Amino acid sequence: MFSSATRNLMLLCLLGLGSGGSLLAQMSAPALPQAQPIALVGGTVHPISSEPIEKGTVIFEGGKLTYVGSQTSPPAGAKVIDVTGKHVFPGMFEANSQLGLTEIQSVPATIDTGEVGEINPNVKAQVAINPDSELLPVTRAGGVLLAVSAPSGGLISGRSTVIQLDGWTYEDMAILPVAGMHLTWPGGGGGRRGGPRRAAPGEEGAKPDERLRELNQFFADARAYRAQRENPVARQAFDLRLEAMADLLDRKIPLVVQANRLPEIQGAIAFAVEQNVRLVILGGYDAPHCADLLKKHDVPVIVSAVYRLPQRASDPYDHAYTLPQRLHEAGVKFCISCTDRSETWNTRNLPFEAATAVAYGLPAAEALKAITLSPAQIFAVDNRVGSLEVGKDATLFVSSASPLDARSQIEQAFIQGRPVDLSNKQTRLYEKYSEKYRQLKARGQ
Repeated sequence: MFSSATRNLMLLCLLGLGSGGSLLAQMSAPALPQAQPIALVGGTVHPISSEPIEKGTVIFEGGKLTYVGSQTSPPAGAKVIDVTGKHVFPGMFEANSQLGLTEIQSVPATIDTGEVGEINPNVKAQVAINPDSELLPVTRAGGVLLAVSAPSGGLISGRSTVIQLDGWTYEDMAILPVAGMHLTWPGGGGGRRGGPRRAAPGEEGAKPDERLRELNQFFADARAYRAQRENPVARQAFDLRLEAMADLLDRKIPLVVQANRLPEIQGAIAFAVEQNVRLVILGGYDAPHCADLLKKHDVPVIVSAVYRLPQRASDPYDHAYTLPQRLHEAGVKFCISCTDRSETWNTRNLPFEAATAVAYGLPAAEALKAITLSPAQIFAVDNRVGSLEVGKDATLFVSSASPLDARSQIEQAFIQGRPVDLSNKQTRLYEKYSEKYRQLKARGQ
């Protein structure tokens, strides 16, 4: 992967901005750290981890929540914001994206989503994040303030990161530098909207069982390598790929496996049990058919998209739309993602994917949890984000109504207590052409 600084420079040159073009002046700078307490007073507070609080108060100081409740006096010197009639929610969390890794699909220099080769556990998405991506302000303007950004391609794609969508550098943005190891199950599971995955160059003739043998051998090599590295006499040479497997083998991070069909999901579970690694299923189209197996081994599912076509001619038209509701009824842990990673620019539509699940049977409270607290729990950052609780990051937004309602407007947002600029390329274009037509109207044209 390119470094983010190198890719930023290439992007500026492609856009004709290398010598201080006008768009640079329009880019919003990240806000300064929170300098004074802020109290949001009078709105309906939705902690997610508990029942909504009418006429509630949320206070945060130093980037952390210090009070969430119904009655309190703001601390001295606090900035009091009246949000009466509004709603306060924790920032929404996209569990499957390539935000910061991709920009313009037709410009290869702006795409840094993967490496050549089939097995790349050493790839670390965090170091390639572009903080100046135009996709970030567009996404956070919709209330999506957190995301997993993950590499793709090959058999083992590499390691993802959990980012907050505001910051000067990738270090500022990452709240969990290494979130999971990503793998596409041999034979399928990783294609657009959960369909079959296209074979990578050089992979066309490889059969799934051959790929699985290769995968098993690599895990065996990783364990042998670690044993040799721990042996003071062995003098094992350093291997970047095998070294990167340590956190996975120690169960510090999960193995996120793209799998949709029943045999793929069952195979992934069997593999994870054999290798003694934590597992997360990404896609999960057939997950309700093996709900007991998923629950037995405590395997959560990231529903990679609600807007998916049926994968079989015999499936009902709404099979994908009802998937979250069926997982909820079966007692399987899950969260809702917005898109296949190849459609990262649609991440702003995350709440509407959850709203569609509500229209097809999922309780609204569970839908909100599926795009806030549940992904935070799956990636083990729920001690910091995902709900409004004292001690957690003040990463939240104020909206006119529920974000599940397409008519709602995100009016204010905060990331670690910092006010977030909600302007973006779309709002700038709106203002530009509104001014054009205002001028035409003034001239009587």
